Amino acid sequence: MAGNIVLNHEGIQEYLDGKHGVERVLEGEAEERLQRARTNAPVDTGAYRDSLHIETVHTDRMVKRIVADVDYALEVEANTGNLARSL
Repeated sequence: MAGNIVLNHEGIQEYLDGKHGVERVLEGEAEERLQRARTNAPVDTGAYRDSLHIETVHTDRMVKRIVADVDYALEVEANTGNLARSL
């Protein structure tokens, strides 16, 4: 007989934020990809390259994202695939 599964949200968050090293591992992986994206970024003024950074999202999982803050970042990605290639 199948039962309901109830997630322990606080426990999961504690595991992600605690001394288990999850965030440290993800941060190291994200840093490698960020450096790759910066190295391969197209440069006219350097604004796109300089805007690349890591963002952390916390839900029941931890996500590290590499994002660019310039208004034309989507156009750069569509034309070059820089962020996709950095993965």
